[in-house]
Amino acid sequence: MGGRLRFKRRLLMASVSTGLVLASPAEAAQDEETNVQNLPPVEVTAPPPSTARRTAAPRPVARVGAPSSASPRTRIYVYPTSPGTGRGLDVDKVASAINAVDANQIRRTGSLNVTDALRDNIAGVNISEVTGNPFTPDVEFRGFVASPVTGTPQGLAVYQNGVRINEAFSDAVNWDLIPTAAIRSVTLVTNNPAFGLNALGGALNLQMKDGFTYQGAELDVMGGSFGRIQGSAQWGKQVDKNYAVYAALEGLRDNGFRNFSQSTVRRFYGDVGYKAGDSEFHANMGVAKNDFGASATVPAELLDKYWGATYTTPQTTSNRVGYLNLTGKVDATPTWTLEGTARVRRYEQKVVDGNPTDVQECVDPALLCFGNDTTAANGGNGVQLANPFAPGTILGEIDRGSIRSTTLGVSGQATNTDQLFGHDNRFVMGATYDASVTRYNATAEIGSIGENYVVSGSGVFLGATPTADPVAGPVSLRTVNQYNGLYAMDTFNVTDAFAITGGGRFNVARISLEDQLGTALNGDHTFTRFNPVIGGTYKITPELTAYAGYSEANRVPTPLELGCSDPARPCLLAAFLVADPPLKQVVSKTVEAGLRGTKELNIGTLGWKVGGFRATNYDDIVAVPAVGRTGFGYFSNVGRTRRQGLEAEVNIKSPTLQFQASYAFVDARFLDPLELGSESPFADPATDTIQVRPGNQIPAIPRHRVKVGVDYAVTDVWKVGGNALFVSSQYLVGDESNQFAKLPSYTVFNLHTSYQVTKNIQLYGRVDNVFDKRYATYGQFFDRDALPNFANGGNDFIDPRSLSPARPRAFYAGMRVTF
Repeated sequence: MGGRLRFKRRLLMASVSTGLVLASPAEAAQDEETNVQNLPPVEVTAPPPSTARRTAAPRPVARVGAPSSASPRTRIYVYPTSPGTGRGLDVDKVASAINAVDANQIRRTGSLNVTDALRDNIAGVNISEVTGNPFTPDVEFRGFVASPVTGTPQGLAVYQNGVRINEAFSDAVNWDLIPTAAIRSVTLVTNNPAFGLNALGGALNLQMKDGFTYQGAELDVMGGSFGRIQGSAQWGKQVDKNYAVYAALEGLRDNGFRNFSQSTVRRFYGDVGYKAGDSEFHANMGVAKNDFGASATVPAELLDKYWGATYTTPQTTSNRVGYLNLTGKVDATPTWTLEGTARVRRYEQKVVDGNPTDVQECVDPALLCFGNDTTAANGGNGVQLANPFAPGTILGEIDRGSIRSTTLGVSGQATNTDQLFGHDNRFVMGATYDASVTRYNATAEIGSIGENYVVSGSGVFLGATPTADPVAGPVSLRTVNQYNGLYAMDTFNVTDAFAITGGGRFNVARISLEDQLGTALNGDHTFTRFNPVIGGTYKITPELTAYAGYSEANRVPTPLELGCSDPARPCLLAAFLVADPPLKQVVSKTVEAGLRGTKELNIGTLGWKVGGFRATNYDDIVAVPAVGRTGFGYFSNVGRTRRQGLEAEVNIKSPTLQFQASYAFVDARFLDPLELGSESPFADPATDTIQVRPGNQIPAIPRHRVKVGVDYAVTDVWKVGGNALFVSSQYLVGDESNQFAKLPSYTVFNLHTSYQVTKNIQLYGRVDNVFDKRYATYGQFFDRDALPNFANGGNDFIDPRSLSPARPRAFYAGMRVTF
């Protein structure tokens, strides 16, 4: 990188997963400088020159505070290739796309949600607010999703400090539980099975700050539109040569622009580290207590009347988490590094969701029936429910679900850098074991629905229906997940310019279901799979690298999916489970190739990349709605699907200018014919199904994404910037046959600025959605007959769309103080 990015800072460094342990001088806290690929540097002691090519030289060793008389030092940039916390692979040897976000980019968003930084800075990432809440978004990359919504098929793995944080019961990813201020860097690793289950489209690898990498203190307070008040504080200190501590605290309150959409976020993260010689150990922990409202789509006709409308409330989600991770790394020899991790995680979620109901008056109006006016609606005691409601009352139900999971895990990894046949070589092998116990409970309370779509409970709870396929009633389930993994990766330098990588991972997953109210849900499922990887890189010139690779990955059905996979017996997704036939695991086969390069220009360092990918899923799993029963559905294997596309990016980085522009094309299609239930107006009225043909596009995956961002230092103390985002049209969920009009495309512009009042005080502000664009990021069909349109005189709904509205224009201002 030369002097451009080192112009104000002297760094002393030692290796960690994606870069460097930093010992900063005694000054105001600041985050690390990174290269044009947003990776922090690793400064290593160069090995002594070899007298012969086949003489095994010791590997470069990174150290802190080496004296000026030490051996010559060199800077390299590395990228993670496995879940461990040790130093990654030289970025020029990585046989896949490079996608990284650093702490400065996260801070620039002014958001306590890391997904905003992913959306703004990684070409292929798209954000959909499926829940209607900006703090619980779906992150989609290359057509694969990491979502907090229980019941969403998950295609991305997420790791925090080498620990997988996809939740045990449904593989969901709760972005709101991640302490954003404490993130040091995020990398999105593709084409690599070493990251285990769910890494079909890739793995997000979050590395957290500690007292060795961040020193000083920072207070950040911001407020603005919709009652937003947020603040964060972080502090790091290297106590002496061997010890360091770090802590971050975050809090947020936001009233939201929709009715009943208040959000509250409270998070803490801490780390204690010890370093001696070539050994490093950390204990880090975190807790979070978050509450959200307005977690559903809204009929388009209601949004036409009022952009802040909601449909069937209450809709609240409460997330709680506490975790403790212990990590250790020892350089056993100059060429062997050993790592280990032990962790425990406790996660709790409570959901309260108002919905339409299939409960109705019987022929005898003194009684309640289910689905029709003759099938009895029973209570929990098996006796038909009496009707406590006045004649003509519109009935609904309040569905309550709770998840309590405890996860224990251990992992170990060894890295060797001995030469092989006189050539540089890097060999990594590791093993992981995770065991989770989950208790899941669900109930349904019958209530009445008013003209504001608020469901008021009655204290009457629904039991199992007295039919051959009971689908209602309480659920109490205990599940046990046991995930084992064994992986090995080797990168061999054929020449200084050409490197090849090969390896694989063997996954074993066992999932047990234990019905606590009977035996119908009992089950024991085991899945095994070996996933290989092979690839190579060729450094065509010092500034240009080509890469190509092939890999396979798998995800196993979750306990939720295994308990809800019978189309004849649908269940209320994220609430009720029934006994079902088993599902097959999903296997994805991916090929990826591209070019990347850097070049020093007069205006800064230029970085660019272009690449293509194709991923074919076998036995893909989708959630299929049960027509006419709001919220009910089931999971099914649907054969083959394919996601392919192109990603291109160019960026410039200098002390005064940062510019980024990217384009991503994602083509996601079904490859096999299907018949699916749907609320589509084009569904066959006799069967309530649509016919999906090979080549139909997969809904909710926009084909085109264009991003442009710029930051410019007008003076030494005043910076201005902005970004624009274009997302193309997409098919609505439920329109897998591609017959209805697409959800329209949208373009959003955002502006931000900062002014450094003093060395330690900064004022900043931002405007989101500058032109107040009204758009939706997600859409689906809904049951138009379930409830009347109270906003239109109680008439029937006509528009079949239900949408997640995006935020209108918003203004925010804040102050950041560093010590």
